[in-house]
Amino acid sequence: MRSFEIEAKNVFGFRSPRPKSNRFACNVVREVTMKKFMLSLVAGVSGLALLAAPASAQEAGWCSDKTIRVFSGGPAGGAFNSIIDRGALQAAEDTGANVQLIYSEWDFDKMVTQLREAISQRPDGIAMMGHPGNDAIMPLAAEAAAAGIPIMYMNVDVPEVRAAFGSGYVGATLYSQGRNLGEETLRLAGDRLQPGDKAIVMSRWESETRAQRELGLVHVLEEAGMEVIKLQEAEGASADQMLQLPVLTSTVLSNPETKLIGYPGGPWLATAPVFMDAIGKGPDDIIGVGFDLGQGVMRALEGGYALVTADQQPYQQGYLPVLSLCQQLVYNLGPLVVDTGAGFVTQDNYQDVIALAEQGIR
Repeated sequence: MRSFEIEAKNVFGFRSPRPKSNRFACNVVREVTMKKFMLSLVAGVSGLALLAAPASAQEAGWCSDKTIRVFSGGPAGGAFNSIIDRGALQAAEDTGANVQLIYSEWDFDKMVTQLREAISQRPDGIAMMGHPGNDAIMPLAAEAAAAGIPIMYMNVDVPEVRAAFGSGYVGATLYSQGRNLGEETLRLAGDRLQPGDKAIVMSRWESETRAQRELGLVHVLEEAGMEVIKLQEAEGASADQMLQLPVLTSTVLSNPETKLIGYPGGPWLATAPVFMDAIGKGPDDIIGVGFDLGQGVMRALEGGYALVTADQQPYQQGYLPVLSLCQQLVYNLGPLVVDTGAGFVTQDNYQDVIALAEQGIR
């Protein structure tokens, strides 16, 4: 078992301690009797058998009698949430679970209505977006708990709900991710951004839960002495970003000295070239930063319209809640809590992930 632990550490990249040289110990080893050798061999084989036993017990389709409703968040085929879909469907293939996707067009009220409907239909488990917030979800979470339906939360955390019912969460730590993006933006931009410069940051500012990510970005920029305009998303623009064009255009034209725009998600950042072209700005005129990946974001980075984006690995946000619900339902294991914030993709390193973005995985 000791050697297995060291081997496992090596697999994960940790350095194993180097054994000390000991001539006496080497002589003792050479004098090991055949009897002791055989006993050690038997013990080793038995240990390997014990290690292998749990794996063989987990047969293909081990979660096939469970139905799990997965909230995709956006519209069917959406640039961001389609990556979540792929993760959830891959988990369905790997576990055998019957995964049913629910689309909400990023409408928070619709999510609440759909959650209520899902609970009434008594699936075995639910993977729910946290966008509606603690207050809206709490009574429905209580109803699900009373019905014995576990819920995993994804993409946006609802810590009060999770604390009340012991639920799991798979997604980025939003406020920290926003602050980290702000710090990386200032580092990469260098002297292109100065105290007193203006920035525009867009979000669903009416939603305290959802807007935490952009709020973290705003705070870092303000701490650096920049003036930040918090621009509200237009109604329906989360699903169709072009609905934001009139208000963004008027805001930039009213503030022609704007040096930075913070976009609230991958589909938004992917639309940056269209926005800038409509406003009459080139890739070097206004710095674009934001969140998430996708093929459109890769093109924005390549064209110079995006300086940096913070990745949150939505594929994992689709895959891991399904896996965790299956483990809870079949093996009575505890729920997973996973921070999927993965770091930054920039104009210098986007080519490292562009193939995965084209496959719809990153």
